[in-house]
Amino acid sequence: MKTRMKELRARHDLTQGDLAELVGVRRETIGFLEKGKYNPSLKLAYKVARRLETTIEDLFIFEEEDLA
Repeated sequence: MKTRMKELRARHDLTQGDLAELVGVRRETIGFLEKGKYNPSLKLAYKVARRLETTIEDLFIFEEEDLA
């Protein structure tokens, strides 16, 4: 799964630590999400999307093999 998290986070002038604090996770979790190494729960995906003023669909880019 790809993500636009880093791009959108930069638009809001947030560090990984800032975003992590806002959504209640560790900074490392945000880093793993940005690298596509961690699939978030629906609740976390919603929190991140809301803080970055976007939708889950715009934040996370699912590829065909991710949906199979």
